[in-house]
Amino acid sequence: MFKRVMLFIITNLAIVFILSIVLSMLGVGQILDQQGVGLDMRSLVIFAAVFGFGGALISLAISKWTAKRLTGAKVIDSPSSELEMWLVQTVRRQAEAVGIGMPEVAIYDAPDMNAFATGMRRNSALVAVSTGLLRSMNRDEAEAVLAHEVSHVANGDMITLALIQGVVNTFVIVASRVVGYLVDRVVFKTERGHGPAFYVTSIVAQLVFGILASIIVMWFSRQREFRADAGAAALAGREKMIAALDKLRRGVAQPHLPDQMAAFGISGVAGQGFKRLFMTHPPLEERIETLKRTERF
Repeated sequence: MFKRVMLFIITNLAIVFILSIVLSMLGVGQILDQQGVGLDMRSLVIFAAVFGFGGALISLAISKWTAKRLTGAKVIDSPSSELEMWLVQTVRRQAEAVGIGMPEVAIYDAPDMNAFATGMRRNSALVAVSTGLLRSMNRDEAEAVLAHEVSHVANGDMITLALIQGVVNTFVIVASRVVGYLVDRVVFKTERGHGPAFYVTSIVAQLVFGILASIIVMWFSRQREFRADAGAAALAGREKMIAALDKLRRGVAQPHLPDQMAAFGISGVAGQGFKRLFMTHPPLEERIETLKRTERF
């Protein structure tokens, strides 16, 4: 679990980290210090926002392409079977009910019961289900899972999560460089420019702040799962959604989506104690109990 969390954090910060190092090598990092006088916070914040949001939005822009490459998902252009026809018709009906454009519908070959939705825009998304889910769930359960993914799209969860990640990235860049600047100036008494302590401290601080700030992203990710469950209950029926979650809960331990896609699946890996803070999904038991406590959809 912790290995997956660390990979998720590093993946989200990788673009920002590489860009910031390259720009520092090119001398752009000098915006932190104007004529040796002090920290230019305005320039730093602009710099951090451009590359903090840039990294998150680039990842979102290529998310459909990335998802297809990582999972081998095949988009259903022309249904070739009754099952494919049912999948397309079900997603179309649900998309019309929530007022979004028809997503691409895809199937990917994997033994685990899973599904995901991704895409930069609500009207141009991708909804994909695994062959394992189609083999293990009945039509009612599969319908609820599709409704869950369509609800993610309708709620704008992908773009919202990217924007939150952009804010986190911006904070990490600014805070790490401020810490690096203070250590360099106060502890090592560097008077002009940046000494080695600035770069070393900034890198360490960026990793530490990245881990801490990711707790916020993970918290939002868990909350969006509850909202998507509620949306699925409204679209397909509460009992169908509860049955689908219970089927996932009772499933044996199976392979999951690629680590880069873990946050987009219908369920995630459970964790206890400190690891719980880094879970992308709430425990299935909690999601089931939340639906049961809701009187009506």
